[in-house]
Amino acid sequence: MTAEPVYTAVETTARVLCRLQGLAVTRTGTENVPRTGGAVIAINHTSYLDFIQAALAVRESKRKLRVMAKTELANNKVLAFLMRGCGVIEVDRSAGAAAFQVGVDALRRGELVGVYPEATISRSFEIKEFKSGAARMAIEANVPIIPVIVWGAQRLVTKGGPKNLGRNHFPISVEVGAPIDPVEPADALTEILRIEMDAILHHVQDGFAHESGAYWVPRRLGGGAPTPEEAAAMDVAETSSH
Repeated sequence: MTAEPVYTAVETTARVLCRLQGLAVTRTGTENVPRTGGAVIAINHTSYLDFIQAALAVRESKRKLRVMAKTELANNKVLAFLMRGCGVIEVDRSAGAAAFQVGVDALRRGELVGVYPEATISRSFEIKEFKSGAARMAIEANVPIIPVIVWGAQRLVTKGGPKNLGRNHFPISVEVGAPIDPVEPADALTEILRIEMDAILHHVQDGFAHESGAYWVPRRLGGGAPTPEEAAAMDVAETSSH
């Protein structure tokens, strides 16, 4: 559960910071966020700050978002306090069953749980292969999955990229897709979700101005980001080095 004062303070701070940065945020499809009841909010992952834009989109339906995040973040005392206050569900990647159950219980209580189906940031800024956790949680709790695409936040801060946290006037687009029913089996539902999020991402990108050769633009769109194959190889190399 969230601690109301902490969540509200963090949410207010995030809104103020967005204004100070001059971010031009466009949100569409927010009516697809259910006003009541539980749902898995499936978010694409291109930036360390995707969850902020997803939470602010959810706010338009007067709802709060509980995000699932790796437990290592709580090693920082300030982050640990904020994570507890915002109801973050900590995920130990070596033993994820406990976090899975916490998420399912929250969904059954009627909460919105934010999940990154890609698990880690996509260095290519394309949709990666999905883990099945989001689908399995939705099936277990019998709640819909709401696909959410955040585009442009990778210019603020992303894995291996520069930090642009000052006043930058960057455009950011958030599109909330239609609810997906929790049909079994989980593998099929996971693929349905991946295809839908990929389609929404392409739709959002079509209305966006992309700088040729820029690090934050996918190679498919003329940018300088790694291809999906190159990004996958980088992920493997990073994992092997740890």
